[in-house]
Amino acid sequence: MNWNARWIWHILFWGALAPLVVLIAQLLSRDLGPDPGKTLTEELGRWGLIFLLLTLTLSPLKRFLNIPLLRYRRMIGLYAFFYACLHVTAYLLFLADFQALWEDLLKRPYIMVGAAAFLILLALAVTSPRSMVRRLGKRWRTLHKGVYAAGILVVVHFLWQARADLGEPIAYGAVLAVLLLSRVKRRTVLPASSSSRNA
Repeated sequence: MNWNARWIWHILFWGALAPLVVLIAQLLSRDLGPDPGKTLTEELGRWGLIFLLLTLTLSPLKRFLNIPLLRYRRMIGLYAFFYACLHVTAYLLFLADFQALWEDLLKRPYIMVGAAAFLILLALAVTSPRSMVRRLGKRWRTLHKGVYAAGILVVVHFLWQARADLGEPIAYGAVLAVLLLSRVKRRTVLPASSSSRNA
């Protein structure tokens, strides 16, 4: 890793911790509103989604703007999982009723959708080390396409539990749709271009 890449790594690494530091400071100063547990849970989930979208943004940045940030994709993806873990932990600590947890899962479908997304992110995080890439081979790439499903599930989870204020989850959904469509377009264009070269 050269000098510039090392600086970028440190900026991204420590910058990704900034939202957590701000939330902890707000929690300690009692600046998270009348229901701090709920606010903390929602903010941690929001940042998990933001980092997930950032992970999906790096390939289009390289392809369309030639911004070489792909080497940091694993780190940002792990931060998405990190904030998802904190979101789940905060939910269990502040919002969940352990005596009726299973009933909550059945009554509130958005919780089941969020749990499914979390399990996908867990599988991606566990298989993210380079040793797992070598061990899984071609299956690793297939498995990690699950990030698209995770993104869709997280947006649905956000949209479902938002109820009245739908503007923000719809905006995140629109960003995700653009990122996914950019990949679909690439896959449909590449075969045509390769066949024209062979002609």
